[in-house]
Amino acid sequence: MDGDPRVEPELDSFSLVLPLPYRVAFLLVLGVWAWGANLHYLRLVRIDVPSLIRYPSRSSATHPSHHLSTYRLATLLTIPLVVSILFFWLFTRGNPSLVVDWEVLPNLYLIVLVLCIVLPWHAISRSGRSRFVATLRRISIGGLAEAQDGKFGDILLADALTSYAKVLGDLFVALCMFFSSRHSTAKPDRGCGGTFWVPFIISVPYLIRFRQCLIEYVRVRKSNQRAGGIGSAGWGGQHLANAAKYSSAFPVIILSALQRGYDPAKLGMTEAGLFRLWLFAVLVNSMYSFYWDVTKDWDLTLLSSSKERNDPEHPWGLRRHRFFHAQQIYYIVIAIDFLLRCTWSVKLSPHLDHFNDLEGGIFMMEFLEVFRRWVWIFFRVETEWVRNDRGPAPDDILLGEYHNGGPKYDDD
Repeated sequence: MDGDPRVEPELDSFSLVLPLPYRVAFLLVLGVWAWGANLHYLRLVRIDVPSLIRYPSRSSATHPSHHLSTYRLATLLTIPLVVSILFFWLFTRGNPSLVVDWEVLPNLYLIVLVLCIVLPWHAISRSGRSRFVATLRRISIGGLAEAQDGKFGDILLADALTSYAKVLGDLFVALCMFFSSRHSTAKPDRGCGGTFWVPFIISVPYLIRFRQCLIEYVRVRKSNQRAGGIGSAGWGGQHLANAAKYSSAFPVIILSALQRGYDPAKLGMTEAGLFRLWLFAVLVNSMYSFYWDVTKDWDLTLLSSSKERNDPEHPWGLRRHRFFHAQQIYYIVIAIDFLLRCTWSVKLSPHLDHFNDLEGGIFMMEFLEVFRRWVWIFFRVETEWVRNDRGPAPDDILLGEYHNGGPKYDDD
């Protein structure tokens, strides 16, 4: 190639085709399509997601269904993205200098993406967009609605943000490079803004869920005090254990940042020792998260006691009540979750990002985590629906709410 020698060696082949701002935009739009698919399939199996998240029902049968409105919004976001990418390819033709010069196209699309979500100028999924912005504003500081106001929806969105932690970090990097005149389509500088900001941005979704778990714990304690004893929700230990799960991501992120800027004089530890400590933190976070997914979020018995696991009333390692009747899918999803949980914990590591040839791999890991979260939502929502329909499990951390006029199970 005959591009500018200052930028040509810095841009890997993947970034020439899909620079960092486009990768961020693609994954954000993909999340909208994925949510539409969640709503669509769960509706087909007669799970009413809007009622679980306290979303208003359609006032008329002529109004589009919730999943159709989501698909329309996703289409609105996708068309300008595709057009922008095609023009970008047409103008740059894989030339590194032109890729840097035409950074305005992907950054302009990011502005369009934000405006399409937050501004009320178009009618497509207007109420859904308003609800999303309101929920995002509430949870952005770790807030949590009451059960009757959509607590489950808050938790779903906050959990989804943890899967977008690395994407949010990349978004910050792209904006930082743009505003510091380093060109957002050049080689990603994940040290932009100093050694603190990218790890902090990656940590924010986990801080949000951490605070939500503490809020739930406090609610349980207050409820018990009003009742004069320990109620059906227990003493709140499950919420503390859940908070510990999210806090287990912090050592991974911090140790990764220390490896990136390794200084033996300051740390008093060898690089090999720091790596082993980081690897231990990754193992703890991955295994803890996997256990929680299977046992607490999905109420499956695979990792429970042998008596529960071998209960003759349900297939081995599963549970009695299931809406997805092909039991093999549960085992497949457990295996996928295990593999991607381990992989995602590793990709929380900023210190791996300085290898040029990993940009495509980093994007693939981010894509796979969005896929894992998409699958996770199917089974998490199904579990919540079963809890509402059949009553909560004795150690349930998200007790059921009203469903079809039935009794209320709440931890508030």
